[in-house]
Amino acid sequence: MTSYTNAPPRPLQLIGNGNGGINSPHQLHHTPTPSLRPLQLIGSGNGGINSPHQLHHTPTPPPRPLQRIEPLLKIEQENDSETAIHTEPDDLDIVHSIEESFIRNEIPCDRYNIAYIIFYLLGISTLIPWNFFITADDYWMYKFREIKSNKSQCIDFNGIENSNKTNLQTRFTSYISISSAISNTLFLIINTFISKKISLSTRMIGSQLIIIIIFIVTSSFVRINTDKYQNIFFIITLISVVLVNAASAVFSGSLLGIIGQFSAKYITAMSAGQALGGIFTALTEILSLWIGAIPEVSGLLYFIIGDIILLISLIVYIILEKAAFFKYHVSIKIEHLSSLEVNIDDEISFSCEQISYSQILKKIWQYGFSLFLIFFITMTVYPSITVLIESERKGYGHVWNDIYFVPVVTYLIFSCGDYIGRILSGVFIWPRNKPWLVILLSISRGVFVPAFLYCNAQPRRYLPVYIHDDGFYILLMILFALSNGYLCNIVFMLIPLIVNSKEKEIASAMLGSFLGIGLSIGSSISLLMIKSL
Repeated sequence: MTSYTNAPPRPLQLIGNGNGGINSPHQLHHTPTPSLRPLQLIGSGNGGINSPHQLHHTPTPPPRPLQRIEPLLKIEQENDSETAIHTEPDDLDIVHSIEESFIRNEIPCDRYNIAYIIFYLLGISTLIPWNFFITADDYWMYKFREIKSNKSQCIDFNGIENSNKTNLQTRFTSYISISSAISNTLFLIINTFISKKISLSTRMIGSQLIIIIIFIVTSSFVRINTDKYQNIFFIITLISVVLVNAASAVFSGSLLGIIGQFSAKYITAMSAGQALGGIFTALTEILSLWIGAIPEVSGLLYFIIGDIILLISLIVYIILEKAAFFKYHVSIKIEHLSSLEVNIDDEISFSCEQISYSQILKKIWQYGFSLFLIFFITMTVYPSITVLIESERKGYGHVWNDIYFVPVVTYLIFSCGDYIGRILSGVFIWPRNKPWLVILLSISRGVFVPAFLYCNAQPRRYLPVYIHDDGFYILLMILFALSNGYLCNIVFMLIPLIVNSKEKEIASAMLGSFLGIGLSIGSSISLLMIKSL
């Protein structure tokens, strides 16, 4: 080894581990001297130098003790499985590599699939307001019936003839669709711009609280006699629909922003949950018809069940927010890596590229346009036209044809087909990376519009009925529902794959805006479709 010498020379001191080795770089020291002699080489005994560490030279100034070398990466594990990173790199690229390594190796697990189940329930809750307002058809027909005498309160509205419906009864579904779609679209767009200004927790919890309050108010009207104030009650109902759908838009738009940070498994859970909510609502209506509940009781049943589901949804979301798995994807993965400023040990800070709305829109517009087409075509005829389609054997005294045909075919079969379509898309995920093919498939669904118009929708004055057969109508409904669910979920799953991490929340919120615009325009045209029959 090499040592620094003078008269008398003092050799380099090594603090060993007891067996001739050096424990760490922190154990390497030397003894400074007042003056230095020329460089000396201490060999291995055979004329060689043992290692590169044995070669030294004599610097001009007196040498200072070697500084302790800190580890480059220090990770402290906390009880909730989150990781704190402390480092002092000289190159910003090192920061990125460390962060990426952390993301790759320290992912908390979804124990017992709790988050998966909660996303399913949250998906159900996003469409509970829409489903319960639309599906409670028997209750609304009772509230807006023609009042001639007190005896009218005993009429059975399950099998009421469409030709005998009042204007409010005939057009109520379409009015509800339009008012809900417009408010939904407006607030989906607003949510896109407030997502970075209002915290996620405030948007998610606040919107759910508003929905619950409005549902409670709506439930209270079930037992109030509104026969003499039908028009006033109609206006109050529309205002309630606007408010509940505005809150629902913020809720669903925020949920889309969250779910875009997770894998396709969780996206499918949320999407399938939306369809499952329709199945649940349809079964609730069919159950109330089966037990023979009067319209007031069935209406009360709908909205109380809705209140319970929404309350449970709020509670489980609050629980989900505290889970390490959720925090990793939403708090750490988004805010830590994709925030506008990243700080490490309060010494290094740098700004990332500002999020560009126009750049995100350029990436996703084809899939967004596809989603617009999907819901535009669906809302043009569903449920405003399909709810008017009667069985070819209605009026012959058969319970299936007179009572169960509309709730089963229009609501239950559609919701089941929509659900199955979303599940299938999560399995096959086709087409990939072919946005124009998705657009063409979405446009092809336009054939369902004239097909449903020529089914047995009543009342009608202009168009003839070409499709009388119940079986053919049911087949149309199945294909209509399957294609809606499949293409819808395909778009939801492909969007996160074409944007980077910091853009996912905004991209998903923009996707919600395309969806809402499709709902609004489709619902508006549905009223014209009813008049064209």
